[in-house]
Amino acid sequence: MFCFAYGTNMSRPDMARRAPGARALGLGRLDRHRLVVTAAGYLAVKAAPASTVHGVVWRLTPRDLARLDAYEGLGPGRYRRRLMPIRTKGGARPCFVYHGAGMREGARLNRRPFVEAVLGPAMAWNLPAPALAGLRRLARRGCRG
Repeated sequence: MFCFAYGTNMSRPDMARRAPGARALGLGRLDRHRLVVTAAGYLAVKAAPASTVHGVVWRLTPRDLARLDAYEGLGPGRYRRRLMPIRTKGGARPCFVYHGAGMREGARLNRRPFVEAVLGPAMAWNLPAPALAGLRRLARRGCRG
């Protein structure tokens, strides 16, 4: 099974702690979605016809998926795990995505943790320039501190 990561789960060290059996497969993109900041201050993806979210595809064991579900805190008003088509170098691949469909938008991110936990791994993975630019915009305008 596969998971698409677009936030802190792009980090190799963080994923090694959260899902020790996970193996990175490379870059992927979720079309027709955009990154949002939730009222709780987390990143989430929501449907947006003309947008794309870039991230990392991981191969997971069933135990890793259960551990990630617990870490992400699935439930009403929180993330929902959905199986969605992710575009990869090898074509479309069904991946689990932690989706923010039921989450309210509106908080501002704390700049330092965001830059360290999300922008740093995105740069390490060499996400496409437009994706990095979007994350930098969030770091400038969407963050406090």
